[in-house]
Amino acid sequence: MEKMAVKSLAHDFSKGLWQENPVSRQLLGMCSTLAITNAVINGVAMGLAVSFVLVFSSLLISLLRKLIPSQVRIASYIVVIASFVTMADRFLAASFPSISKSLGPYVPLIVVNCIILGRAEAFASKNTVARSLIDAFGMSLGYILALLILSAIREVLGSGTILGYKVLGTWFEPWVIMILPPGAFITLGILIALANKIEQRIKLGR
Repeated sequence: MEKMAVKSLAHDFSKGLWQENPVSRQLLGMCSTLAITNAVINGVAMGLAVSFVLVFSSLLISLLRKLIPSQVRIASYIVVIASFVTMADRFLAASFPSISKSLGPYVPLIVVNCIILGRAEAFASKNTVARSLIDAFGMSLGYILALLILSAIREVLGSGTILGYKVLGTWFEPWVIMILPPGAFITLGILIALANKIEQRIKLGR
């Protein structure tokens, strides 16, 4: 019984990394994903902000799930999520003003991010605190990894840098398209195609 519980928790955590990755598999939160991943620092900051909101909103919603009337559950979830988004937004503005300015309106827009509201409705509102937290951590890590990979590719090819440090020599001519919106669509499309190819290989290998 204990082994089954551990296995269930492990599945709750790992599914966000690959099987149900919010970016590459579920295609959620695309607006901010495509808009802010022209630099690694932006991707990391957005990933951490979304993770903070996701983890703490899942915790609170799971704790209150039996007290929230079903008729107003979505509105209640949005109020909870908006509270944590405000905390994240004000923290970034006060502690990291340059990053906050780079992210622009996309931090406040976390309120309507489908990843967070989706996990609240599909998981946190129906499961225990422990399972909800594990699920939130797994989804958060999967989201951060997806943004990190996407922003690293775009920054290297678009600017020749990583976190502002030059990694490619003067011989390299930056691909300006990679730091523009079309570069985001191209890179994400290639990454999703690779993920689908890997998934097919995994299924055929079973």
